[in-house]
Amino acid sequence: MSETGIKFTCERTTIEATPFAGFAQLNAYRQRLREIGFIGIDAKGIGFGNLSIRQGETNAFHITGSATGGKLKLSPGDYARVTACDFEKNWLRCEGAVASSESLTHAAIYEADADAGAVIHGHNLGLWSALTGNVPTISDVVEYGTPEMAREVQHLFRTSDVRNTKLFMMAGHREGLVSFGKDLKDAFAVLMRTKAEVTGGRG
Repeated sequence: MSETGIKFTCERTTIEATPFAGFAQLNAYRQRLREIGFIGIDAKGIGFGNLSIRQGETNAFHITGSATGGKLKLSPGDYARVTACDFEKNWLRCEGAVASSESLTHAAIYEADADAGAVIHGHNLGLWSALTGNVPTISDVVEYGTPEMAREVQHLFRTSDVRNTKLFMMAGHREGLVSFGKDLKDAFAVLMRTKAEVTGGRG
């Protein structure tokens, strides 16, 4: 399950890499997520984890670029701005870097919840093992980065209490989990609160 495993058609425009609104905040929270292992690179050299912020009141968003999990710090050129997508056609349009393989998942959340302003996709085996099936969970037959995943995310919003938990597990994506909130502070707090509840405050 690699961030380089792009499964959608990407219509990409190269633009001049300049800091954007929210760039510093994205980098700051990404660093915190790296420090606790939710984002990084595995033993095989494959990057994992990504995060995004919504652009204003639109459904456009800035997201970490594909295969950036192993980088210590990101520059503006390591982010993509996703401006449009079509789940049925498995297609998206972006500017800047190649958008993360989980971009359709992020897009599905922003489309389903107007209050969501930030999304974090991280990896944590302990939380994933403890919570899969016990909180809103995507079926284990659904692969990451696919139109099916995007549709299943939106299905969760119609059929579960995910709006309240602001957290769901990906049963078919080992270690994969997603949190979201009104901003990155909110989405990060969901992860930290959940981690403390599962571990009893240990580690």
